[in-house]
Amino acid sequence: MALSADDLIRLVESSPGAATAALAELGGTEGVAWNLNVSLEHGLNSADDDDLEDRQRRYGKNYVEPESAKTFVQLMWHSFQDLTMMVLAAAGFVSLVLGFVPFTASTPAAGRNLAAGSSHAWIEGVAILFAVFIVVSVSAMNEYQKEKQFRALNAVKEDETIKVIRDGVPAEVSKFDLVVGEIVRVDVGDIVPADGLVFDETDLRVDESSMTGESLLVVKNSKSAPFLLSGTKVMEGVGKMLVICVGSNSQAGIIASLIRNGNHNHNATVSKTNGGSADEYTLVSSPKEGLVEQKLTTDLQNQEPGSPLQGKLDRLTIFVSKVAITVAVLVFAALAVRYSIVKFAINGEEWSQAFIGDFVSHFILGVTILVVAIPEGLPLAVTIALAFSVKKMLEDNNLVRHLSACETMGSATTICSDKTGTLTTNRMTVVHCYMSGNEYESFPTLQLQMSPTTKAILCDSICFNSTAEILPPKQVGAQPEHTGNKTECALLQFVADLGEHYADVRKASHI
Repeated sequence: MALSADDLIRLVESSPGAATAALAELGGTEGVAWNLNVSLEHGLNSADDDDLEDRQRRYGKNYVEPESAKTFVQLMWHSFQDLTMMVLAAAGFVSLVLGFVPFTASTPAAGRNLAAGSSHAWIEGVAILFAVFIVVSVSAMNEYQKEKQFRALNAVKEDETIKVIRDGVPAEVSKFDLVVGEIVRVDVGDIVPADGLVFDETDLRVDESSMTGESLLVVKNSKSAPFLLSGTKVMEGVGKMLVICVGSNSQAGIIASLIRNGNHNHNATVSKTNGGSADEYTLVSSPKEGLVEQKLTTDLQNQEPGSPLQGKLDRLTIFVSKVAITVAVLVFAALAVRYSIVKFAINGEEWSQAFIGDFVSHFILGVTILVVAIPEGLPLAVTIALAFSVKKMLEDNNLVRHLSACETMGSATTICSDKTGTLTTNRMTVVHCYMSGNEYESFPTLQLQMSPTTKAILCDSICFNSTAEILPPKQVGAQPEHTGNKTECALLQFVADLGEHYADVRKASHI
């Protein structure tokens, strides 16, 4: 294989003129396939594991590393951002500091009150901080377990099957098993799994808005616009694609790395020009200008909205905190004013350092009022209750990623479900037929009255004008796998019910 991964990346990223010249110099799509040691007609050899592994080593795997998961400490810090937690932590810290800082009082009675208040202050401070730690730890542990389970499920969800040509016959492989040199069949509705060169296309139009932002469909053909980009969607037509860039080397992978890391050896993003050709791109921004803003927008969108219960708790916490702070300040101010009047105005005493302990005693009393007024057990009770609900739902195979969803679903009164694929098999079938001037609603009647000539013409017309495939079931007793247009799959199944196999019909004639 004469082409390296960097050569293929430069080929995809080249300007239209340079890409056309480079592709022509290589001999077009056929020349690239020759350099990659693959046949456009037969595809790769599925039995040659050494060749497939060598392609993965040379060109990479079709997998983009997701953003690293948050550490347990980061999750604890995120849980600590709750308003109730911050108020409780502040009150506990103040109580703890006052409990360990020694102060002297001006009178023995005040000294005893100060000592008693200080001793209780540090105990209350430790208890409050411990409660905050328990709540934050429980929330972080729950988030950590859910994130781990969600990543495992997300990996399974993204592992979709891709229609390819191997050993000269249609086949399906995992998206993550695609390698450079693979021949992929693209049809209406398919998401392009990697960057490649299109060939054998028919009226192929692609939606590249996910890559360029342009809403207009882009015409793709093997001559003037041969490049298909990963992540784009086929909206019209059919075709085949020679995979040349996969995973982090594809354009979608490069952009994902730019957004995630903020730096990359590629220094620009691309966008299709309005006035240029169907495959012309132009520089629109650097990563620091466009992608950072996109990342900030994504981060804001990913922030979990609070549930109604959490909103009520926040409002209650704010109200109680305001009342408690007001009362604590008033009590401290009243005691301080009364003490100052008695000591300095009535008794005429002079200021001394011993008076600081008396004022601290009054301050501890105000802090005690503040601490007692805030319900530190409320967030702990809510967190534990919701975490218990999540655990019970997990036993019923329901993974709840956000705790607030428990409350949301608990308030649901009606659940609407789409019947397609949920209550049905998500497959179309032929139930009515109009042929040779006759209308048929019964399949046995159609079989009895259809002549061999009519049957042959019908089967040939369906098989030759379809790109769908019906593959053998993956499990014993399961239904055959339908790939491609749903209507075409129903017609191919109709041919199978007539006693013909579409693959045999297609092989018997060449068009």
